Amino acid sequence: MNGRTMLVIGGARSGKSRHAQALAESCAGTLVFIATAQPFDDEMRDRIDRHRSDRGPRWRTVEAPRSLAAAVEQADRPDAVILVDCLTLWASNLLLAEEALDAPLAELEHVLARGRGRIILVANEVGLGIVPDNALARRFRDMAGTINQRVAASVDRVHLVVAGIPLAIK
Repeated sequence: MNGRTMLVIGGARSGKSRHAQALAESCAGTLVFIATAQPFDDEMRDRIDRHRSDRGPRWRTVEAPRSLAAAVEQADRPDAVILVDCLTLWASNLLLAEEALDAPLAELEHVLARGRGRIILVANEVGLGIVPDNALARRFRDMAGTINQRVAASVDRVHLVVAGIPLAIK
């Protein structure tokens, strides 16, 4: 992986998480997976368990549904390879907790700028579809888009994954 920081973005089921994991595993160092998902139902619990078993024993998992910058900062060291999956669920968690985005996103940008290890972040591209028909969905789309733009500007590289094929766009 060239560059210290990277955003991997794509649509749902595009292969972005698989690509990000492969990039992380190709690096030497301690692997840290920072999970933002919350198991609100059985399907999500099963999905989280499946992803955890797919990662294998080389990975250490940190749960950070809302305190993402603090989790990245705590895991960061020169030999670390940190995979954050995903920024879109983080946005959803902030929105549902009625937490404003400005401060947590600024903290994340700050941590990315002064990080010492490799950091790979995964996000869904949610702005390519139709305009949502309700205010909550529009707020979510806008929040996710803001996060994606600011993180993409903050990192060294960006890959867009479409149909399992990564495209370097930065």
